Amino acid sequence: MANKHLIQVIAITSAKGGVGKTTVAVNLSIALAKLGRRVLLFDANLGLAGVDSMLDLKPKYTLQDVLEGRKSLEEVVVSGPCGVSIVPAASGVEYMSELPLIQHAGLIQAFSSLADNIDALIIDTASGLNGTAIDFVSAANEVLIVVCDEYSSIVSASVLIRLLSVSYRVSRFRVLVNMVRGCQSGYRVYESLLRSINHIHDVSVFYAGSIPYDEQIYQSVKMRRAVQEVFPKARSAKSLSMIALKADAWPIRENSSGRLEYFCENIIKNSTGANLLAV
Repeated sequence: MANKHLIQVIAITSAKGGVGKTTVAVNLSIALAKLGRRVLLFDANLGLAGVDSMLDLKPKYTLQDVLEGRKSLEEVVVSGPCGVSIVPAASGVEYMSELPLIQHAGLIQAFSSLADNIDALIIDTASGLNGTAIDFVSAANEVLIVVCDEYSSIVSASVLIRLLSVSYRVSRFRVLVNMVRGCQSGYRVYESLLRSINHIHDVSVFYAGSIPYDEQIYQSVKMRRAVQEVFPKARSAKSLSMIALKADAWPIRENSSGRLEYFCENIIKNSTGANLLAV
């Protein structure tokens, strides 16, 4: 029977590394949990396990155990800060970064078994344009692209939007600008990005907000903790809380990825030939 529980599926991605994507994914998950949402954070940076490293997690089992049939997805989920549930990736396993289609499909279908126990699925994808990251992004209900105030970041994000819109028919994006140094800097970066994609038709790109440059967020990273957890009054933490409030109000499209079975079906459909991408 199809699961009728609607779930907000947010893929957090970036076209290049170094923009704070995983930091955003972890802290947005915690901020949503503080709002009373049941959050599952999926570390889909397959092969690197960025969430594990950021939160100093030492899981007994990982995604590799699911893929190789030793454990179910429920058995590998670990508890994170503020009640966030985390699906840990397998660290240092090279083949995990480009899954064969049969394993890819089986993995994503396993998420349906968790559907009744979560309100939001946050997917921390790999940076860049590899096939597995594209699959997760193109199947999600919301795509949140993290950029920073650098020319290369803006250009790379425009390339990512073009690829997803033209090749995968993703038509809606949200942009979060990280590490801004002025009140209006974030929106100016967003406007620059809009100008760079004005030739792309039938695409909507919304401004999700910005996170200020903040020494306390770097302190939390050194501590291997989330700023939302250890410095909740920091400027960056407050900005993330505001973004979480907005994200909590984003509409869930019932006829798309708002049900996990549709998300799974989209992954399988989009995976066909995805690993042939050479970008």
